[in-house]
Amino acid sequence: MTSIGGAEMVDWNLAVATATRLVRPGPEISREEAREVVAELRRHAKAAEEHVRSFTRMIPEGTEPEDTPVLVVDRAGWIKVNVAGFRELLRPLLGKMQDRRAGGPGGAVLGAVGGKVTGVEVGMLLSFLASRVLGQYETFAPATRELPASADGGGRLLLVAPNIVHVERELDVDPHDFRLWVALHEETHRTQFTAVPWLRDHLQGEIQSFLDETDVDPMTVLERLREAAQSLAGGRPEGEEGEDGGRSLVELVQTPAQREILGRLTAVMSLLEGHADYVMDGVGPEVVSSVGEIREKFQQRRARGAGRLDQALRKLLGLDAKLRQYRDGERFVRAVVDEVGMDGFNRVWTSPNTLPTKAEIAKPADWIARVHRKAES
Repeated sequence: MTSIGGAEMVDWNLAVATATRLVRPGPEISREEAREVVAELRRHAKAAEEHVRSFTRMIPEGTEPEDTPVLVVDRAGWIKVNVAGFRELLRPLLGKMQDRRAGGPGGAVLGAVGGKVTGVEVGMLLSFLASRVLGQYETFAPATRELPASADGGGRLLLVAPNIVHVERELDVDPHDFRLWVALHEETHRTQFTAVPWLRDHLQGEIQSFLDETDVDPMTVLERLREAAQSLAGGRPEGEEGEDGGRSLVELVQTPAQREILGRLTAVMSLLEGHADYVMDGVGPEVVSSVGEIREKFQQRRARGAGRLDQALRKLLGLDAKLRQYRDGERFVRAVVDEVGMDGFNRVWTSPNTLPTKAEIAKPADWIARVHRKAES
């Protein structure tokens, strides 16, 4: 990465150290019980493969799901994996921002000091997120000895054991059912990427196009990170919004071209998340006896959220938009499957041109008319 005096825009090592130090401790659990949880999550991830494949009728091409590593991690492990992914994904943008800052007054000093400050702030935000994620299909971090990936350079499936245990206790649901239910959701993401070989490159290309269009002063982005970190640290009153009306990080850096790209990204992420929710509930009645209770309590938890500080951070980080993606995407998938069946829905994976637009996510009939009626005419 372009640097000034060896200093990067973000001190990623410091971000990891800060997040690991600040992240909340997981639930109290004995070492023996922890080993049992890890073993059970691995078994569920394996069992979920066939359940998801049978329900979705999506057959992997080339890379089998079992070729994609399953990593059962703690909160610190999740932080390390995601820092590696962010570092790779943001490399071009941060390099461009670094070049711009180098031409300004005091660039070398800003490079040395700013990277440390931003590393701390990124670490604070990651510590907030690390206690909330149950699972993830991570696809951007390069493979290393500590971070294995599939043979073709794809991703890895993460299950965050302490967070799963925390939520199953909070909801007071059957822990074995809940662990399988979560595994079904994340396995659906793994199946999406292994059965649709162009999806990873398409998604990464869209994200890079979005970042390539970013043309903002580095201090604008750093100030937004600082605002988020101050909210987390209690340095800003809960619920207080600035002159921007409390916009998210993403909304602050949009050009007209970025808004167009973001619309496409929002649509595909709604599809992926909604499809995973649809599958986990569709498979559920066959293998998760208490799926009805789990879904009801989990939806209540999503809607309830936490305190005002948590809500402010969720908006700033764009997490409210992610919750809408689950809801809107699941409605789209359900409506399409009800109308044209699972095989008809699976035409969505044919090419980037058959992915739904943001408008079609809201109006599934328009996607059916475009993809099915056009193909049949």
